[in-house]
Amino acid sequence: MRILSVNVGLPREISWRGESVLTSIFKQPLAGPVAVKTMNIDGDRQADLTVHGGLHKAVYVYPDEHYDFWRNELPLARLEPGAFGENLTAQNVLETDVGPGDTLAIGTALFEVTLPRMPCFKLGIRFDRPDMVKRFWISGRCGFYLAVTREGTIAPGDEIRLTRVQSRSQTIADVFAARGARSRTRP
Repeated sequence: MRILSVNVGLPREISWRGESVLTSIFKQPLAGPVAVKTMNIDGDRQADLTVHGGLHKAVYVYPDEHYDFWRNELPLARLEPGAFGENLTAQNVLETDVGPGDTLAIGTALFEVTLPRMPCFKLGIRFDRPDMVKRFWISGRCGFYLAVTREGTIAPGDEIRLTRVQSRSQTIADVFAARGARSRTRP
């Protein structure tokens, strides 16, 4: 398990369907080491803390393995690290490999796995596709959030070490599937 890319972005106003929207979904890879703080990675901010960011969603991880799937699904899309708004594009760590409460060590920082990413309309903005949220749900390729339990420094190429497994009763994939099922059954 390894970090392939560390990606950051700041909130910016864009026009979407005739309205002004504040978003931080457009992330750019960093070349070297970067500090990780309790609420986010240096150089990164979230635009709407009611749905992204905060203590339990400080860092978003998305598996690199999912990019091949999306290249087939969206052949015209520009898919580079950070395309899904993730802070960490990771290799060999999937939603089926981790669960809430698991602890990951990366660089000198320590993280706790918290939640799957629940897609919002800004994913549609990023890909200029109104159907992107639905596609994301159906794919099951959600990525996951991390809480920062020890501040430190991370960099592309850093190993991800699973230092504690809380439970295997539920993985991030299980939580995402359950929440998706509930959201689709609501009126």
